[in-house]
Amino acid sequence: MPTPTPNAPLVYLETFGCQMNELDSELVSGHLHALGYRFTDDRDAADIVLFNTCSVREQAENKVFSRVGRLKQEKQAGRRVTIGLLGCLAEREGASLLSRQPEIDLLCGPGELDRLPMLLDNTMKEELVDWRQRAAVQGSRSRRSATLSAAEDALESLDLTRAFDPDRGQSRLPTAYVRITRGCNKFCTYCVVPNTRGAEVHRPPDAIVDECKALAEQGVIEITLLGQTVNHYVYVHGAAVGADGQEQSQVGPGPTAFGKSDRGAAGRRVTTFAHLLRRIHEEVPSILRLRFVTSYPRDFGDDILEVMQHSPRICRYLHVPAQSGSDRILKLMNRGYTVGQYRAFIDRVRAHLPDASIAGDIIVGFPTETDEDFEQTCGLVWDLPFKNNFVFKYSPRPGTVAIDRHPDDVDELVKRQRINRMLDIQSEVSRRVHEGEIGRTHAIFVEKMGQAKALGGSQVELGWAEDSVQVSGRTSGDLITVFDVPGKDAAERLLGTIVPVDVVGAAPRLLVGRLREPEET
Repeated sequence: MPTPTPNAPLVYLETFGCQMNELDSELVSGHLHALGYRFTDDRDAADIVLFNTCSVREQAENKVFSRVGRLKQEKQAGRRVTIGLLGCLAEREGASLLSRQPEIDLLCGPGELDRLPMLLDNTMKEELVDWRQRAAVQGSRSRRSATLSAAEDALESLDLTRAFDPDRGQSRLPTAYVRITRGCNKFCTYCVVPNTRGAEVHRPPDAIVDECKALAEQGVIEITLLGQTVNHYVYVHGAAVGADGQEQSQVGPGPTAFGKSDRGAAGRRVTTFAHLLRRIHEEVPSILRLRFVTSYPRDFGDDILEVMQHSPRICRYLHVPAQSGSDRILKLMNRGYTVGQYRAFIDRVRAHLPDASIAGDIIVGFPTETDEDFEQTCGLVWDLPFKNNFVFKYSPRPGTVAIDRHPDDVDELVKRQRINRMLDIQSEVSRRVHEGEIGRTHAIFVEKMGQAKALGGSQVELGWAEDSVQVSGRTSGDLITVFDVPGKDAAERLLGTIVPVDVVGAAPRLLVGRLREPEET
């Protein structure tokens, strides 16, 4: 990797929100690093502070504005620091945010991250320009129509310049994200993503496979494919050619029958998500784990499940949000399926992949949600083997259909009571799922190392044994597993490797294991 330029600006980058944002931050970091920028984990020492923002949850926005408020005070006290907002909040708010909060120096939406170096360069050159002029200039540079972004941007511009670097980043593990789509066509009434990330655009499959190969050559053994509705991936070959004569990313097909997907125009070669999974699995064998998120319960065909069934390195894990267990609420959310269809989908998953882990999202307190609606959601969560659900209380988001169409009429106290009850139910369901793993052996991808735990007694005093260290990792089904190893050196050697672990205990949020010795395998 390029060496940072001495005395180059120090950049602090903090990420909020989904894994798409995590990938965007990784790409931004790699791009700026290649241009000589230096990075720091100390926000107070940075010359440039960048927040990659999320606009889906109110809490994430509040955290960003709190941090910006602190930096504003520091600027007023004389600190010279450039503040930039990236991501969905920047796209949604646009130039009006620069006028309301002039301490923010630049905005850069998720569809234009390739332009961030130019924006940074111009902003730092214009440090002495009156903030009103700067706001007008940056506003005109930083915001474009989300639809045009999706249609016109080269989706490869950042993805194909990315490179895995084990010496940078937070995890330093041989794992990476690869984006296969950007944007969303679903238009759920509570969600701002179609307005901030634009229409659904799919990358060419050859570009995706080539990126996976490049990452594998650099030592990556686990890849997660990312998309807002990842299973909706369909690429029609030769359907459009750009000015440079190259095939362009295609907007995916519209909604179809539940469990099916449009295979494209007759006579044209089509790559579906199932085909893409098979290609990566077969063409990049050194990728030992292939994951994908987030899946949409509609348009998830049996072809995908069959590929997973016959491809041992594709992880047995599906994150498929149900959001509600009430047909009435699902209709208001514009989710496009019924509770019965969601249950039937889970039945198909279990028939093809009995060992699959299932996770999802639940929203409580959506407008007009009654006690009966909520009880139906409780029933859905109780009945299905969710390893976990991310549970959120509804909050109105600017730019969504729901904020204009459905008054936020569920009392805040009721929302809190419902979210607590849902968490209690999910905890019991998770405990049930985890206890079902006791006695099994899992291949664990080791991710973290904890503190050493003294063995105590005469063994430690006489040096007969090292202090044990607890490490944690994940199964193919994304179940967190902890186990002890004899000493820090042994723990460090295991980081980033996959090892066999016997499950000997369980709790609602994790498995407890014992490392299987080589002679036992």
